[in-house]
Amino acid sequence: MAIEHDFFGLLESGPDGSIFWSENVEFGDQTVTVDLTAPDQDDVSEAALDVAASLVSSLEQLDMVARNAMIAELDDRTSEVTEYILQQQATYGETLPGMLVDLSGDVHVDVIRSMQLTSLTILADEHGGADPFAVLEYALDADETDDVLLVNLDSDGGVQSVTSAD
Repeated sequence: MAIEHDFFGLLESGPDGSIFWSENVEFGDQTVTVDLTAPDQDDVSEAALDVAASLVSSLEQLDMVARNAMIAELDDRTSEVTEYILQQQATYGETLPGMLVDLSGDVHVDVIRSMQLTSLTILADEHGGADPFAVLEYALDADETDDVLLVNLDSDGGVQSVTSAD
């Protein structure tokens, strides 16, 4: 079976009924991998695909919302965002300023501004549910795939949480 959608085209299901779509999207001066997945195509509605398409189309706005959510987490010294930044400072030491794209004098904010959006994963079967519908993945060094922050979004594009990949 398959699902056809104006934005995603033909989404064919695998032998187990799952669907998967992947595309690289240009975002500023970087490439972001966008994946849409669901373990059972019967759990994917047309509305879910429409919302997913709008998230992909509004990647710049989503990025801004996600970065603002990360900055808001800086007030909590025990947040995963703060822990991530402290880890980056320990890992890169004196070379950290050379990795930052903006030096405002607030290293924590500068790290968040300098992180690269590496991927957007859309969990199409979670539309309208309590679990994340989409996950944005950020890394200070895009080559360090284990050292990332994940921003979990609901179906409306609102931030549910910011977590590390650990």
